[in-house]
Amino acid sequence: MAESILITGGAASGKARFAVPSFAAFDNVLYLRAGEDLDPDILHRIEFSTRKNNVAWEIVKLVGADPASQVGEHKFVIFDSISAYTRLVMRELCSGDPDDPTELTEELKKQVEKKVIVDVLTLRDKIAEKHGSIIIITLETGFSIRPANPAMAAYRDILGRVNQRIANSCDEAYFSASGIQFKIR
Repeated sequence: MAESILITGGAASGKARFAVPSFAAFDNVLYLRAGEDLDPDILHRIEFSTRKNNVAWEIVKLVGADPASQVGEHKFVIFDSISAYTRLVMRELCSGDPDDPTELTEELKKQVEKKVIVDVLTLRDKIAEKHGSIIIITLETGFSIRPANPAMAAYRDILGRVNQRIANSCDEAYFSASGIQFKIR
């Protein structure tokens, strides 16, 4: 298994469904979820898999903007997802509303992009120090038209650049479509 894997694709394309079995037999895996609660189907898969393999996983909902601080003693991490984490960072760095286009200056967009990249790479490096593996999940932005809403357009642009940077630094990258994963790197 590679040290770092990126899995990208559209919403509900099977990204997490691909990630979870990759670590099914490993004990003490951290499933680090940024943003909303874990999908019940994925939670069921994790619970079934951990019972079947007699292993324990920790599922943590990331609230703040520091994923590496959650690693603890874990050698194996699924980070779900860069896209949700980018929204968390946008909320953290915007003094007001991240959906207000007047908030998203070019300088602020660069700050968000830089923080997300640094934090994800720091997380990945922390796992590498432990000789572990990480699977990083993200949404693919490359198939959509530019949103008319300036705040959503800024988010898409930031996430697209972040995805490129992380994908190019991972050992492997996969694209997920309709529940089928294609190795792209």
